[in-house]
Amino acid sequence: MDEGISPKPVLARGSGQRVLIAAGEPDTTELLTTTLTLAGYRISVADSGASALARVLESRFDLVVFDATLPDVPGLGRERRPPAELRPPVLFLTAYDTLDTLLPELGLGERDYVTKPFRVAEVLARARVLLRGTGPARARDCALRHQDLSLDDSLCQARRGTRVLALTPAEYRLLRYLLVNEHQVLTKEQIGRYVWGDFRGDNAIEQLVSRLRRKVDRDAPALIHTRRGFGYWLGGEEGGA
Repeated sequence: MDEGISPKPVLARGSGQRVLIAAGEPDTTELLTTTLTLAGYRISVADSGASALARVLESRFDLVVFDATLPDVPGLGRERRPPAELRPPVLFLTAYDTLDTLLPELGLGERDYVTKPFRVAEVLARARVLLRGTGPARARDCALRHQDLSLDDSLCQARRGTRVLALTPAEYRLLRYLLVNEHQVLTKEQIGRYVWGDFRGDNAIEQLVSRLRRKVDRDAPALIHTRRGFGYWLGGEEGGA
């Protein structure tokens, strides 16, 4: 290389960070998915605001690219907000030139936006800023814990002390939901919609909770409790507010 010629700058790329794309237009979703995948990110997709919130509760993401013009956005304020530690930065795609009206339920404070129609280069640049200093979510501590009970998303494995719990996918999702909302009573309807995406009826919920309780609380003090007439919660006997 000639000494007088400066090398072209290397564009920053993703390093496997998990990005959730929530966009209602198939063309927009395809464009963002293709572009961000090629840029080195691992992509998941949601087709509505409600499903995006559910995915954030279910899995850890480093960034959410969220279309603020999705039709169900106005009603999302009534949904349960993800706990603070699970709220990723959010890059909004919006028709507005201000953040004042943009959804607060998803983000923790790290927020930015691009106006529609957007340029892909701008989306990549804003994403890099929001992701500065982060590595892949699975490279960080992905475990949820309460006392001697832990759930590790990187391994999809749950433990009570040294004992590995042999959980079905539905039991795993239920345990995760209880851990994320420890000391909070969850109704049967909330549990059904989180575990299966719809309400399966009281009997199905009761059977699922019973199976999980037998595995979690088999040889140790009970952590999963029933609040009769209301629902279920996880924690010490003093909890369940």
